[in-house]
Amino acid sequence: MTFTDKLNELQPSLDRGSLLHRMIKQIRRSLDLQEILTTTVSQVRLFLGVDRVKIYRFDTDDSGEVIAESIHEQRLPSLLGQRFPADDIPQEARDMFLLAQQRSIVDVVNQKIGLSPLQSKETGKRLQTNIYYRQVDPCHLLYLNAMGVQSSLIMPILDSDPQEQSAKPKLWGLLVCHHSEPRKILKRELKVLQQIVDQVGSAIAQSNLLTAARAKQEREATINRVTTLLHKLPTIQLQGALEEVITAFGGVGGRLYIEQSRELYTWGDQPTLPYELDNSIIEQHPIWQKWMAECKQGNIWATVDLYKEPRLRVLALAFRSTQIRGLMVIPLHYREKFLGVLSIFRSEFETEILWAGRCDLNRRQLLPQLSFEVWREQKKGQAAEWKPEEILLAQALYDHFSMAIQQQQMYKQVQSLNANLELRVQEQTAELEKSLLLTKLLKQVTEHIRRTLDLQTTLQTIVREVRPLLNSDRVLIFQLKNKSVIVEDINGNWQSVLGVNAPPECFPDEYTRLYCQGRIRAINNVSTASISDCHREFLQRLQVQANLIVPINIGMELWGLLIAHECNAPRNWQDAEIDLLQQLGDQAAIAIQQAQLYEQTCDAETEARNQATQLEHTLHQLQETQTKLIQTEKMSGLGQLVAGVAHEINNPVNFIYGNLCHASDYSEQLLEILRLYQLHYPYPHSEIHAAIKAIDFEFLIEDLPKIITSMQVGTDRIRSIVMSLRNFSRLDEAENKRVDLHEGIENTLLILQHRLKANAEFPGIEVIKDYGNIPQVECYAGQMNQVFMNILSNAIDALVMGTEDKQDKGKKENNPCPITPVASPVKDAARTTDSTALASPLPRGDAKGERASGTSATHWLSNDTSCFNKGNLRNALAPQCSMPTIHICTKISADNSRLLICIGDNGPGMTQEVKKRIFDPFYTTKPVGKGTGLGLAISYQIIVEKHGGIMECISEPGKGTEFWIEIPIKPPAKIVNQR
Repeated sequence: MTFTDKLNELQPSLDRGSLLHRMIKQIRRSLDLQEILTTTVSQVRLFLGVDRVKIYRFDTDDSGEVIAESIHEQRLPSLLGQRFPADDIPQEARDMFLLAQQRSIVDVVNQKIGLSPLQSKETGKRLQTNIYYRQVDPCHLLYLNAMGVQSSLIMPILDSDPQEQSAKPKLWGLLVCHHSEPRKILKRELKVLQQIVDQVGSAIAQSNLLTAARAKQEREATINRVTTLLHKLPTIQLQGALEEVITAFGGVGGRLYIEQSRELYTWGDQPTLPYELDNSIIEQHPIWQKWMAECKQGNIWATVDLYKEPRLRVLALAFRSTQIRGLMVIPLHYREKFLGVLSIFRSEFETEILWAGRCDLNRRQLLPQLSFEVWREQKKGQAAEWKPEEILLAQALYDHFSMAIQQQQMYKQVQSLNANLELRVQEQTAELEKSLLLTKLLKQVTEHIRRTLDLQTTLQTIVREVRPLLNSDRVLIFQLKNKSVIVEDINGNWQSVLGVNAPPECFPDEYTRLYCQGRIRAINNVSTASISDCHREFLQRLQVQANLIVPINIGMELWGLLIAHECNAPRNWQDAEIDLLQQLGDQAAIAIQQAQLYEQTCDAETEARNQATQLEHTLHQLQETQTKLIQTEKMSGLGQLVAGVAHEINNPVNFIYGNLCHASDYSEQLLEILRLYQLHYPYPHSEIHAAIKAIDFEFLIEDLPKIITSMQVGTDRIRSIVMSLRNFSRLDEAENKRVDLHEGIENTLLILQHRLKANAEFPGIEVIKDYGNIPQVECYAGQMNQVFMNILSNAIDALVMGTEDKQDKGKKENNPCPITPVASPVKDAARTTDSTALASPLPRGDAKGERASGTSATHWLSNDTSCFNKGNLRNALAPQCSMPTIHICTKISADNSRLLICIGDNGPGMTQEVKKRIFDPFYTTKPVGKGTGLGLAISYQIIVEKHGGIMECISEPGKGTEFWIEIPIKPPAKIVNQR
């Protein structure tokens, strides 16, 4: 390789190094950010040889503005100073610019975009510079073509706080390079530009630090000047400080209002209240004062448009004649005391924003921007934003103004106090000596009062100790509850008032309310006092010429009155005496409350002991009864089961037994015929013909198969019953499994069949089954059968008792529609009907309970879900003079997660008091010996605790009862094993 070739290879490297050196030198030489950015775009354009290089800065609303630009021979139009909407750069693109510092290279001619992430999005580690090309969005191509750009390069500019190492960088702006012709961006160029962008980011961070430092310096200077003016006692200069503050905030006016002295300092433009608002000073208006009362200490309130603030809707009229629009209000406090308010005004102005083309916001999501012609947006009535550093300055000024005003007020108070300090010292010394004496006496009386906790002794001690302390003729306690004097202490031969009741007409309820609020009444002379004639006559009858009354309030309730009587002559009660009696009244209230609490504690202790003894005895009885009840419940269920099995097996056994004799006779006769045939075979004898005719051989041949068939039916019946008993008990299924609950309901009905039948005294019970198409349910089948048995047994009991009551009532009142026994439509079978039997004759479903849809005779079966509205079964079965009926509905929930079962009857129903307790253990409304009160309690435990379901009862007197059961198709968690 020749020396010339080496120079050619080194030349680009030297150019890159020279460019980077010039940029770093410019950044370090200048502190002006705009100058740095202008130099950057110029040098980058010369380095790349492109037509336009610009720096695009993001604003707080995500829109952007071109703040620096360099163009080659005006080959592309200038965009300097123009704004672009936030939608021009999607949020996902900004996220990639920030997270991976992704660079974007667009080749318009080849319709490709090259993405070059600087950092890994997943790990955040710095990557080797690489460019991955893919197809570019057609919308992006249209956007660039509209700008006349054939190739572009975009690099993110990040801003990070150098003082906080852990702070995440922010996306400050973009370095954008545009060329009107296709151009390829090389990796070495990309590397140099990345170094330049990093330097620009450092320059931005330095500029931000410089700006913050200058703002802080200016803020501290303002605070120093204001502090100097505020703390020159005794010549504090509030007016000068106000002018300095308004100037520092760039305001056109302001005012300082001091609440205590109602002084007002103003400067610049001022609002003027119209005459209809009644106040000449805005700070004295009720709306303003209410606002200040709601302001919390240290809060600074600022707005850029006071006409948009609801709380200033009325007071804004005062600003209409001015150009004021921006407002900052600084309420001044000192230790939660409101001192005044400092207000600063800013004038409104007009703004003009240059947009790079006018776009329709409604169509912006559909089409890219195709025109970049400058559009000027005019905004009127604007006010400068209150910056965070200005709020910090206001916070600092708040403290200085508050302390200065408080110091000024304290200084004036000190000056005022010094004028009569000697007189006040003498008065206070005398008051302190008197107060000390009264305190000693009060302490002695309090100790005497609190020596006992007996209420009567405490009350007597109070009046005995108070009377000599006040040197009065009579001291008594009037209890409001008894409306009479309960204790007294008398000095001299004055009559006793113990037990005297106050006349109700002389002491209305208004007096009680006032005393409860702490009223103290001192009457110096009964003869001349402004009291009612009834009251005066009552006091004179008690020989009272002056009295002093203080309330005894315990909590928020008036317990009574502590009264001092002067009977010898009128008396001027002194403030010290009134205060003393008031304190004694408070101490009396405490002593009385303690005595009452002690008395209540003793009573409660005695009652608790008695209750404990009674509960211990009751618990012992309950423990003995519990074992008996549990055994009784088991025996009751077993007896019911055995009775049902015995009744159902009895009929087919009797049926078979009754036909066995006939079958035996027929067999013997047939054997006799066969024997005769054997004797006279092959030619029948006349004797055979006679025998055949005598026994009606044809009938025998016809009837014998029927008998055998009947015997077979009976045998099958016995087998079916035994199988039902086995399925009902589920003795071979200890764990939960998927079962068909329709089968469990049918088995339960089969066991209870004998109770559903009609007899001479009972019309029978009709069972209507409205089964839905339900899947198999994972549950404890035996326990679920127990639930069905308990609910159906209770329904049968209710219907039987209800029928008996109606029959008795019909006999007594000659009721035209009593329940009378009717014959069962099928011999020896209960009347059991599917819901579709009442509907139009449509095809029936399968054996699992599905039924064809049709119009039902009862309204609650009219659609697919109405029977599962709570209470519908009960309402439908409730009408009077109806057949005793039990209705059973099953259905799957809408989300196929829960099975719904409703069992309703048209029995007498139950009251709310009974319904609240039906699930309580040992609670029953049945006669003695008919029930234990455990059936529904156990059922509730099985449904709710064992299966995680819901069990509710809906019932009203005279409207029947409905039990609503919901269980999950598959339990959410493993069902707890049975014990």
